[in-house]
Amino acid sequence: MQKKRGRRVLKVILWGVVGVLVIGIVGILAWSQIGVMSAEKDPLASVEDNSAIHVEDTEQGIVLTPADGESDLGLVFVPGAKVDPWAYAPILQSLAEEGVTVVITRPWLNLAFFDLRGLDSFTSAAPDIDDWAVGGHSLGGVRACQLAADAEALVLFGSYCATDVSDTDLAVLSISGSEDGLSTPEKVADARDLLPADAEMVEIEGASHASFGDYGPQAGDGEPTISSDEMHAQVSEILDAFMADVAAR
Repeated sequence: MQKKRGRRVLKVILWGVVGVLVIGIVGILAWSQIGVMSAEKDPLASVEDNSAIHVEDTEQGIVLTPADGESDLGLVFVPGAKVDPWAYAPILQSLAEEGVTVVITRPWLNLAFFDLRGLDSFTSAAPDIDDWAVGGHSLGGVRACQLAADAEALVLFGSYCATDVSDTDLAVLSISGSEDGLSTPEKVADARDLLPADAEMVEIEGASHASFGDYGPQAGDGEPTISSDEMHAQVSEILDAFMADVAAR
């Protein structure tokens, strides 16, 4: 009799644990789909109307390539948490104009933290390219640092590493914003020692966290004092020059 009671209690406990796990998983799934920040229409239209590049929606992600098809270098770019991947196409399109193939990933559950795929899951979109950089915005940048071991270079937009890559020969570009309320200048500075000594650190005056994508304002962020057009122009100039240096290495 006592054994039967013990088994019943154990079953109740097990079912309770299963129930908690199921509720937790359902909760995470639901939360990941709520409040996803959509790409703004006008900036995205500039990508769709850009005759200098080709845009394709593929299994690996959103792929931007030069219209003439000539490309020897690629960038895999990981979006920030719960941000529409299309929101990064406008600020990255200049790379494709300059001959760099760009693959903007679609993180599982809209959160790079949960996406365990390796870099080759995305570089397979352009198998003829041998040299790849990896980058990302916010949480996407944190994930990019984890993937950087398989890349030639690392690009951070309003982000910083939680993984130590300081002893690598990676070419690193970190672009931050003076008005970023999430990846604040202080947080970027505190994580500086996790990057190589020769990492290029650039702070754009007036840029906020959301300035790095075209998805509108973001909770907890600072107030930008730079226009979207100015931001695109500055990031394009900095990023295009960096990738040209990477190609020349």
